[in-house]
Amino acid sequence: MRALLEQFLDYVSLEMGLSPNTRAAYADDIGRFLDWLAGKGVKSLNDVTRKQILDHLLAEKARGLAANSLSRHLVSLKVFFRYLVQEGLLSVNVAETMESPKVWKMLPSVLTPKESERLLAAPDVKKPLGLRNRAILELFYASGLRVSEMTGLQLTDLHFDENFLRCIGKGRKERVVPVGDTAIKWVERYIKDVRPQLVPDPQEQTVFLSKRQQPMSRKTVWDMIKKCARDTGITKKISPHTLRHSFASHLLANGAPLRIIQEMLGHADIATTQIYTHVDPDRLKGVHRQFHPRA
Repeated sequence: MRALLEQFLDYVSLEMGLSPNTRAAYADDIGRFLDWLAGKGVKSLNDVTRKQILDHLLAEKARGLAANSLSRHLVSLKVFFRYLVQEGLLSVNVAETMESPKVWKMLPSVLTPKESERLLAAPDVKKPLGLRNRAILELFYASGLRVSEMTGLQLTDLHFDENFLRCIGKGRKERVVPVGDTAIKWVERYIKDVRPQLVPDPQEQTVFLSKRQQPMSRKTVWDMIKKCARDTGITKKISPHTLRHSFASHLLANGAPLRIIQEMLGHADIATTQIYTHVDPDRLKGVHRQFHPRA
């Protein structure tokens, strides 16, 4: 089964031209499924049933996998099974008609404005890496970037004299994101005072570097954010995407048009952005009071 996974991964990379990040996500999702099957004694994908796929997804949910990740996990399995059938390596695609159960759909976790302030203030800016971490947190909250977009930022992407940056998002699509003065101040301070200490190669253009003098990985950023949350007593399950969700929710709560938020987040479909309309209960109550005749 592992050989079939490697064949599929080569296909999505070489034939479909998907990004290394997408390839890695497929490898992780499908690899966990194959490990789970092995633990159940299943030795051939032709023996897999719909019930086993559902049981695996339920096990992932019990393990703490978020709703959006579960949905992506199922999509990965469906694409994998479809490929195997197309190549004649599997007789029946038992995943073809499976859909994500509606009960798994949930609203994204967001920080309150006060929690956001606490998180941003968590790093010790008297230390070089603390100053770097503060710059990263400020830029996350100010721009709504994905973690892969943050770690991929190049110096040439920053146009702080005009209060914006450029980033490469999903599907290699480039977008322009406005950035506020506070975030710009912290990033420029990091670039001036800390980054020169982390650059062994003068040709290196990546903005945020690790103590090993290399571009930061997504996991390093993730771990840093979780540590800052623990240090400030924030008990919510938090990730880099939590800051992206908070960025969008706080914009919407303060009256920003949904279409503008969609553009800043880089969502291809506004339906993805519309989930934030359900996150802020105070906004919903305000709309109800304003427009309902019996409010």
